[in-house]
Amino acid sequence: MINKKQIIFIWTVILSPFFVVFLLVGLASFEFFGPLPTFDQLENPKSNLATEIISVDSVVIGKYFFENRTSALREDIPQDFINALLSTEDVRYREHSGIDVRALFRAVYGVLSGRSQLGGASTITQQVAKMLFTKQPASGLDRVKQKLKEWVITAKLERRYTKDEILLIYLNRYDWVNNAVGIESASRVYFNKLPKNLNIQESAMLVGMLKNSSLYNPNRRLELTQKRRNTVLYQMNKYEFVSDTLYDSLVQLPIILDFKKASHNSGLAPYFREYLRGEMKEWCSTKIKSDGSRYNLYTDGLKIHTTIDSRLQKFAEEAVSIHLSELQKDFYRHWEGYTNAPFPKDFEPEQIEEIIDQAMRRSVRHKRLKGQGKTKGEIKNIFNTKVEMSLFSWNGRIDTVLSPRDSLLYSKYFLHSGLMSMEPSTGFVKAYVGGINYENFQYDHVTSGKRQVGSTFKPFLYSLAIQEGYSPCYQVPNVPVVFDKYKWHLEKDWSPKNSGGEELEGLTLTLKYGLANSINTVTAYIMKQFGPHAVVDLAKKIGIKSKILAVPSLCLGTFDLSVYEMVGAYSTFSNKGVWVEPIFVTKIEDKNGVVLERFIPKSNEAMSEETADVMVRLLQGVVDGVYSPTAKKKSGTGVRLRFRYGFKNEIGGKTGTTQNQSDGWFMGITPNLVTGVWTGCEDRSVHFRDIQYGQGANMALPIFAEYMQRVYKDTINSNIRPESFNISRAIDVKLDCDESIGFVEEEF
Repeated sequence: MINKKQIIFIWTVILSPFFVVFLLVGLASFEFFGPLPTFDQLENPKSNLATEIISVDSVVIGKYFFENRTSALREDIPQDFINALLSTEDVRYREHSGIDVRALFRAVYGVLSGRSQLGGASTITQQVAKMLFTKQPASGLDRVKQKLKEWVITAKLERRYTKDEILLIYLNRYDWVNNAVGIESASRVYFNKLPKNLNIQESAMLVGMLKNSSLYNPNRRLELTQKRRNTVLYQMNKYEFVSDTLYDSLVQLPIILDFKKASHNSGLAPYFREYLRGEMKEWCSTKIKSDGSRYNLYTDGLKIHTTIDSRLQKFAEEAVSIHLSELQKDFYRHWEGYTNAPFPKDFEPEQIEEIIDQAMRRSVRHKRLKGQGKTKGEIKNIFNTKVEMSLFSWNGRIDTVLSPRDSLLYSKYFLHSGLMSMEPSTGFVKAYVGGINYENFQYDHVTSGKRQVGSTFKPFLYSLAIQEGYSPCYQVPNVPVVFDKYKWHLEKDWSPKNSGGEELEGLTLTLKYGLANSINTVTAYIMKQFGPHAVVDLAKKIGIKSKILAVPSLCLGTFDLSVYEMVGAYSTFSNKGVWVEPIFVTKIEDKNGVVLERFIPKSNEAMSEETADVMVRLLQGVVDGVYSPTAKKKSGTGVRLRFRYGFKNEIGGKTGTTQNQSDGWFMGITPNLVTGVWTGCEDRSVHFRDIQYGQGANMALPIFAEYMQRVYKDTINSNIRPESFNISRAIDVKLDCDESIGFVEEEF
């Protein structure tokens, strides 16, 4: 018979482990095994939240992040996902208080019996505790200490948060790999959709990855991931979240990904996002949070509301791609068989070598090698050694073996482009395309790049003349205009010549015709009347920030400006003479949606409303054509918009072609959009050899046309329709130059 002492001994043996565990947990709670998170840390667990770039139509077009994480709300997560999670990871989650005793005993028994397949003991709350406040799994005694701390933290989390809040913390912090941190990023990366739109099998796949996202990575181990997904579906069926019939059909379905890995180099508007990064980093450096620290662009979860319209941005990128992919073919054919291609035939080999050397020194590879301490000789040898590489082409990537130096020569062949489109009345930039492919060519041709503007600057001289009372029908002799070197402080006399049009020499031409056909002598005449200083003053009023020298050659646009500056300047015409600064951001919010700053564009009256209206009509003449005094038919440098692209609505514009066809421009205006396009090669010495291919009407105008065709074709989504300029009849009377008297209008 068992005596009292034996009973006490037996119970001591049975209960002692519990007393030891209780004691150890108590010691852990008093930080005997190391510090625990403070109350503030528990209430506000630190997490790196990606900053979102949001378009005007509420599309997240990109993010800035160390971790691609965006916090989702409970209502963003479908119930099927929650059911899959609980049935697989923690079926008694709603019942226990953070530690599942049944699961704990089952895990201990599994270890002692060698049956580890019985499952683990960690609850979702424990995983959150490990995720937030403990280090990566340790071993031995350290692991025991770590586990004890996790239990204490788990209990605290259960007291501080509701069950749904703990679930959200878990799902918003878990790393699904491939730059997919948190459920919202994972949903976008793997299925290109919001979490609320996930179906059952997609939810099951993501839940299955929670066991080991590196192992169950569908991009690498699709079959293994599918088996894991089916295990999750089995668990859902087991706990009656999914019927037998539905389970049988779901497990037969393949995994269908729509993989969109988050990257700063891909996605919509990459050039814009990179430009904005610089602006936002400067903004963050000047803004102080409530805790006294400065905002961090990569971790504070800011929401940047931009003026970009994702639909118009898509149309603009398509337009650049479609035209330049075809123009590039023309460029290759144009230079085929030439020794120095794509450089001029009079270039010496040394000149070409210097251009390639300069490109080499500017390359990321060169900077990296120099940073590694490589000598000039070593770097040169590396650049001349053939290696496997992948090159950009309009027909897809080209895998080849080439030396880095030869790859630089290959890249010199490419035509580039910059496009910006804005709403003239608000200054809101709707589309921004800085180049042809950001991954390979990261130089931005909208804000960073500046090139000669050529004839696209002429309308501003004409506006000076109109402002001072000149009529659009004012006639100017088409004869050489000479700028005396002494009076104009030049090295020698200067007299600009026209590009073609010899049949018009000696005739008198109206200002209206002169602008429509970009006649240099007419523009030079205006320059001589008002002088370059008046032109420079006007340039400042219309937002030109680049330095412009007050010299007579201003009239031909021989200076460099950016697409950004030119679009802002042209908005003055569509906006009744008021220049509005182009802006990209309307407001910035913190992670909780609190507005930190709103942005309003600057504006000023640059010219009278009447002058602007007259200029709009003159720019329409570029597109509609103006009667020629000799050919008795309409002509204009932008008439392709009518006869080739079929536009019927009111559009104004101006082409620009610079010396040797190095730069092709087109500036297009409508009542609701002003769009500028530049096209050319990286090096000014690389260009088409003749005006037929190299003029702005061929290099840049088609991009504008492709863009606007898409805009008008999808008016429901773009919300932009063909409209007429609101111009009074009195202005139209002033433009009635009776040029068509006795002439018969011909179709284009």
